[in-house]
Amino acid sequence: MAGTAEKNVPGQASKPLSLPPHALSHQAVSTEIGANTKDGLTRGEVQRRLEEYGRNELDDGPGVQPLKILVRQVANAMTLVLIMAMVVSFGIRSWIEGGLIGAVIALNITIGFIQEFNAEKTMASLRSLSSPTAAAVRDGKTEVVPTAELVPGDMVELKTGDTVPADVRLLEAVNFETDEALLTGESLPVQKDSEATFDVDTGAGDRINVAFSSTTVTRGRARGIVFATGMATEIGSISTALRVGERKTRPVKRRADGSAKLHRHAQAWGLTTGDFIGHFLGINVGTPLQRRLSKLALALLGTAVVCAVIVLAANGFSSNTEVIIYAVATGLSMIPASLIVVLTVTVAAGTKRMVERHVIVRSLDSLEALGAVTDICSDKTGTLTQGRMLAKRAWIPAEGTYSVGPTPEPFNPTLGSLYHDRRPPSESGDKLEAPSGEEIHGTLVDLVKHSPLLEAFLDVASLANLAHVHESEAGWMARGDPTEIAIQVFASRFDWNRESLVREDGWKPVAEFPFDSNVKRMSVVFDREAAGKRMVFTKGAVERVLDSCKLIHLGEDQLQTSITDEMRRTVLENMEALAAQGLRVLALASRDIPGNGHADKSYDRDEIERELTFQGLLGIFDPPRVESADAVKKCHQAGVSVHMLTGDHPGTARAVAAQVGIIPSNPNTITSAMVMTAGQFDKLSDDAVDELPVLPLVIARCSPNTKVRMIEALHRRRRFVAMTGDGVNDSPSLKRADVGIAMGQTGSDVAKDASDIVLTDDNFASILNAVEEGRRMSDNIQKFVLHLLATNIAQACTLLIGLVFKDASGLSVFPLAPVEILWVIMITSGLPDMGLGVEAAAPDIMGRPAQSLRKGIFTTEVIVDTVVYGFWMAALCLASFAIVLFGFGDGKLGVDCNNRYSAECDTVFRARATTFVCLTWFALLLAWELVNMRRSFFRMRPGGARPWTQWTRDVWRNQFLFWGVVAGFVTIFPALYAPVISRVVFKHEGISWEWGVVFVEAVMFVGGVEAWLWAKRCFFRRQARGDSSADDANPSALPESGEATV
Repeated sequence: MAGTAEKNVPGQASKPLSLPPHALSHQAVSTEIGANTKDGLTRGEVQRRLEEYGRNELDDGPGVQPLKILVRQVANAMTLVLIMAMVVSFGIRSWIEGGLIGAVIALNITIGFIQEFNAEKTMASLRSLSSPTAAAVRDGKTEVVPTAELVPGDMVELKTGDTVPADVRLLEAVNFETDEALLTGESLPVQKDSEATFDVDTGAGDRINVAFSSTTVTRGRARGIVFATGMATEIGSISTALRVGERKTRPVKRRADGSAKLHRHAQAWGLTTGDFIGHFLGINVGTPLQRRLSKLALALLGTAVVCAVIVLAANGFSSNTEVIIYAVATGLSMIPASLIVVLTVTVAAGTKRMVERHVIVRSLDSLEALGAVTDICSDKTGTLTQGRMLAKRAWIPAEGTYSVGPTPEPFNPTLGSLYHDRRPPSESGDKLEAPSGEEIHGTLVDLVKHSPLLEAFLDVASLANLAHVHESEAGWMARGDPTEIAIQVFASRFDWNRESLVREDGWKPVAEFPFDSNVKRMSVVFDREAAGKRMVFTKGAVERVLDSCKLIHLGEDQLQTSITDEMRRTVLENMEALAAQGLRVLALASRDIPGNGHADKSYDRDEIERELTFQGLLGIFDPPRVESADAVKKCHQAGVSVHMLTGDHPGTARAVAAQVGIIPSNPNTITSAMVMTAGQFDKLSDDAVDELPVLPLVIARCSPNTKVRMIEALHRRRRFVAMTGDGVNDSPSLKRADVGIAMGQTGSDVAKDASDIVLTDDNFASILNAVEEGRRMSDNIQKFVLHLLATNIAQACTLLIGLVFKDASGLSVFPLAPVEILWVIMITSGLPDMGLGVEAAAPDIMGRPAQSLRKGIFTTEVIVDTVVYGFWMAALCLASFAIVLFGFGDGKLGVDCNNRYSAECDTVFRARATTFVCLTWFALLLAWELVNMRRSFFRMRPGGARPWTQWTRDVWRNQFLFWGVVAGFVTIFPALYAPVISRVVFKHEGISWEWGVVFVEAVMFVGGVEAWLWAKRCFFRRQARGDSSADDANPSALPESGEATV
């Protein structure tokens, strides 16, 4: 923060005012701080103030801590075994091996530190992207901006579920309450009053004209001016006290009187020690994948020890240096030292790609979970649809239907023709973009003055509405909820804008009851003193509003009459007609209430929303996003079922679901179980839900509890669920889902805090992107883990079986030297593995079922592949050693050939070099073969224009992998032929005619891998045919809608 924050007096603004903001009227605060209460600050002014006052951030402590990252590089089983090997090598005075192992440790730690440090910084930046946002009015538009970019003078809008982004002096507050327990300790929400002013020395808890940073809005809405940001806020002054360290020790179990026996203390310290060791080794921290890999590392550490013991036992536990070096080499062969580095690089690259595809990862766990998603439960409005709404139809029972024609500017009420048809929607049969009736010409405000029912309808549309629509120099501007903006624009077509009604006609707000997802209505109470009346205006879901109505105007004489059951059916028929066109239908109602002239705001909602007069229906069109239908289709191809859970009417939900492909477009193929209302679904017991052939693909009039029940029902069917949400009430379902997805633009801060990922564009297609990225990362992690472990098995088997090669002194001669093993682990495998980690998604990645998170990356296929490739590499390596030594050599193993070169060791050194080159080439070629774990390397894209030469383009496509493999091929030559280094360090000799053996075995290796891939393809094709036949024979066993078979 800038220096102004440091000198800030509690309660004062970042820019000191004549008095603290709570002691000034909001008009005075706005003037002194230089705010614009209509259009907000300009972008240029925001930038200037941001430079002056600094970012709106608290001091969150040290942030990314390099020392802790460095410790983590050492505190893992991979590094520990290398350290042990280095100590043993130095202990037996094997300086070269010990020094090189030390260099490998330093290299591993350095690369790991750099990569993890960058990854930590990346995650920190992602957390800032997904941090709470604020709705700020700038340049006349409401924009969602990060709270860190708010400045004193910004005008912000607050609603239920928001976290207050800074200290705000309220301009208006309607039923507005905040939870200030974090600040004052007060357990009950505090009712705010924007018009009040207080003494300078009033305590924070009594400043009810101010909303404090970090408090939560529990009810209502408000608008205000930011006066303090960052450390200048009230919460900033006590931020140090809010940072509580995590408990490091396990608590001691005590009796009721507080005493504890000695064994309880021992138990607590034992558990604490176990936690420390687990944390040190990484087996109880990090994501599930990281914990599994840490456990794998420990298992490999144990295996390495066992292998070393086998080597010692095979040589009679001799203390000879040669034997100990052989044991060290065998132990090293089982350690994939570059695994942690490659994993870090892959995860970091994945999170960056997610951001590019409009997905912000809040939890690393979700990266793994996304690849396993089988069902997506999505909202409709703004996710599957564009969220740019336009009121297209208005039906007033005694007047007929008003229709709005096509318009290029949805916020401009002066564009688009208006039509009137005396017939109701159920009889007109018009098309959405071709309205029936006569076009209305002339001044529309005159039409209103001659139509009391139209005026009553527009009063509700305009006043039961929180949106602002106005014309500025830049054109027509709108801010607020998209639905309410559409309704306000419709009212403004008749010059019946809320602002003009309040300013010119004397309407004054008295009370407000915001939209509630349980009652599905919102109501306001207004006074019009000049007319001597007080009115309640209500809008909401048709069935809920209709239930609260007692009267209706009907007939040409427009007489008011009581609503009968037949009239209710007529209203519902017209609602169905509008909904069938894909319109979201709302009902409008109003009534006079007693109490004119009194400022009583303590109305009971149940008393207000009863005995209403039904005024009509309003149909709002929210077109589906262009990409939604294709995204849903791809989800089905990927074996992912899509469920639409919406608060809209069943007819609207059904129409939109059919347009985007969630349900069949042919209504004759839609079963009753596919489309349900929340009422129908909630009436079913859990057993009844489980007996449904398929779970509903569309649930209309959905409540928060319905979403939770849907997730639980899917879980009982062993499905893996992603759930979208944006409101406060969505938090339980977001937490209950396997992957909670919050909306970045329209989502509340509470919903974002409960989510795992955030969509920056609120687009359903971005969910598909996230699933694809999750699958790609899981695939790539499988590939490089498979590559590393197969190479480890090959080395270990080569060395263990190579124990049979004994020299004249009876000691085993290793086919691979320790430095050669380190070279393969770090140099040969390291870069190609990183290349596999950033490999693009396979063409068929979204054409196969989701992965099982329970199995993780270690599927049966991966385990079998690891063994097959490892054994095949080991067999060929041993064959190359034997061919050079016995086939073309004299078969003599010399003496002390594990330590130094001599004439009698020449053949051994050349055989060892041949084995080393073969293993290196096998590892490099295997990296390319694993680009796709089932397709042939030569036919990765068989449908391409050049199927037989496509592989030449495929190897170039991933340039990181290409140059990693090339580097592996090139660097082998200095390792083979550099003087001194070849004989003294690597313990091998440059080869000549032995290259023939290398080339032949390389061809054999590729042929063997290709044969195995062909066998796998045959197996899986036969398995798929068998599954298909079983499904045909047993239709009840067919998968959920959208689920693909293997």
